[in-house]
Amino acid sequence: MNQIASKGQLRMSLFRWILVIVPITVLLGFMFSQFANSGEENRWFQSLVKPAAQPPGWAFGAAWALLYAMMGTAFAMVLHARGAPLRVPAIIFYLVQYALNLFWPILFFGMHQVAAAFWFLVVIFLLALATTVVFGRIRKAAAWLMVPYLAWLCFAAVLNKQIDLLNPGAETLVVPAARSQI
Repeated sequence: MNQIASKGQLRMSLFRWILVIVPITVLLGFMFSQFANSGEENRWFQSLVKPAAQPPGWAFGAAWALLYAMMGTAFAMVLHARGAPLRVPAIIFYLVQYALNLFWPILFFGMHQVAAAFWFLVVIFLLALATTVVFGRIRKAAAWLMVPYLAWLCFAAVLNKQIDLLNPGAETLVVPAARSQI
């Protein structure tokens, strides 16, 4: 017996990585979107003209939960690949693009920087693409788990750009405070 760990032990080690990384990834995504007041309940966002391709609000939460779970699983697979030649750069690429991803809702929904948010998405996409390529050199399955995220980033960029075109001056739009009558 020349193995340090059996295949079953290695699978359990990956499973433990997934059990830790996926909930953290999803939770951080949820927390940052809540902090930014993202989504349909944001009064500034409600006042914007939306493109025809805009999905319903609930679809974003569902999509992001699934995408974060897939991204977290891919990241766990790379973290589990001890000794892989590109593991450290893959981890750095992932963490940088993920941190930028977490900041995007703050930029768009919180700071109302629609045009800047579009270019920010372009940067996130390029970093996510680099991450996916490096992940593919370590674990092909990890790269494939990132592909839906890349597609969603493209879709989000199209929506972001359309919102920017449909709402010139969105950055300066002031929405009156909510009023309640008694």
